[in-house]
Amino acid sequence: MAPTSTPQTPFGRVLTAMVTPFTADGDLDLDGAQQLAAQLVNAGNDGIVVNGTTGESPTTSDEEKAQLVRAVVEAVGDRAHIVAGAGTNDTRHSVELARAAERAGAHGLLAVTPYYSKPPQEGLYRHFTAIADATGLPVMLYDIPGRSGVPINTETIVRLAEHPRIVANKDAKGDLGRASWAIATSGLAWYSGDDMLNLPLLSVGAIGFVSVVGHVVTPELRAMLEAHLSGDVTKATEIHQKLLPVFTGMFRTQGVITSKAALALQGLPGGPLRLPLVELSPEETEQLRRDLAAGGVQL
Repeated sequence: MAPTSTPQTPFGRVLTAMVTPFTADGDLDLDGAQQLAAQLVNAGNDGIVVNGTTGESPTTSDEEKAQLVRAVVEAVGDRAHIVAGAGTNDTRHSVELARAAERAGAHGLLAVTPYYSKPPQEGLYRHFTAIADATGLPVMLYDIPGRSGVPINTETIVRLAEHPRIVANKDAKGDLGRASWAIATSGLAWYSGDDMLNLPLLSVGAIGFVSVVGHVVTPELRAMLEAHLSGDVTKATEIHQKLLPVFTGMFRTQGVITSKAALALQGLPGGPLRLPLVELSPEETEQLRRDLAAGGVQL
């Protein structure tokens, strides 16, 4: 049974896009995944995204994705919203992944803009509609044109919001003006998908975060959110500024790489990466350690 949600906060407010732990020989580490999921929920996350980009979804098999959903739902599904990534650049495959995630017990779906193919807006509309039609689960769109090559235009977001199961958007567009209009006109629950913009997006109507840095600073993200919601803008700004070294350090290179390195520094499950991603060099690891320490992270 999923935790209680509301139309305003369909997946909670603070979610971490969780890495997929692997064993030393590169296999799926389900025990590690359950341990990490519990750690994240205990730290203050009310949702976890699995099988997203940060979960190395391009290099995990469909069966591994289903196994991961089942394991994380078993570990924390009664305490947190488990949102499964189901987006690819192939609509048929995305529909299959969505149905498999539903069978595995996921509480919701994350559907990224189809990448590389650069479909027109009508193609995006039909793609996301097909995913939303495929299951009974609520859907969070994921708008990240820096990776996908195309944005979801505001007009398309408004059209998609008419679907009863498309309830949220994860915004990594980096455009506060467009976000302002889309929030105001679509009625979707808006989640920041760009940690550096977590606080600015709250100021224009976002209701929470889908975070990468949540692997190491969930309590601080929660405190910043609560300060903003209570009207203490000064405190929220102070926390945001304190976290700037963490935001910077975790995105000096690809976020999966730094997340797994940060987890290793804290003795938490993560394990190796799958190619084409590679581990940080010793010098990069030391820089990450300095960045995290500058942001108050205990290592």
